[in-house]
Amino acid sequence: MSKIDYNLKLIKGIAFDVDGVLSPATVPMDSDGIPCRMANLRDGYSMVQAVKCGYHLALISGADTQAVRRRFEIIGINTDDMYLGSLDKVTALNRWMQQHSLQPQEVAYVGDDMPDIEPMRLVGLSVCPADAATDVLAVASYISPVNGGYGVARDLIEEIMKAQGTWESTTKAFGQ
Repeated sequence: MSKIDYNLKLIKGIAFDVDGVLSPATVPMDSDGIPCRMANLRDGYSMVQAVKCGYHLALISGADTQAVRRRFEIIGINTDDMYLGSLDKVTALNRWMQQHSLQPQEVAYVGDDMPDIEPMRLVGLSVCPADAATDVLAVASYISPVNGGYGVARDLIEEIMKAQGTWESTTKAFGQ
């Protein structure tokens, strides 16, 4: 039984914000003032597995750096599913859902701050990390027990894939 109070068997697509979700909200900056984002390897592993199993993954973020783009290309997210530098997350989310013929109840959206509230209201499963902004915590249907950048994607993806019988928990998970 899942710890998430939602019919996870419905989920076919997951959209993620980047900063504060897939990387911590507090990050060091280089000498040019550019954030040096961290990447959680377990998040990455679960995202690779989700892509391999046919789930649709998207990035919808105000951030837009080559490092972010490259990290998620390596994971297997199609560049058409990366809405980086996005000032209008609702439009990006709707475009992505239409592109993949996804209904709102088939989508989870993971965000942590004010620009994520409206997209969270448009989907079946709204998710946030434990350290999300107070207003986001109030609208999330599931609050992950971990902070942003420390396994939020892994927590959600593993729950979804286990509910759908697609999570491989043996050493075969590293194979093709």
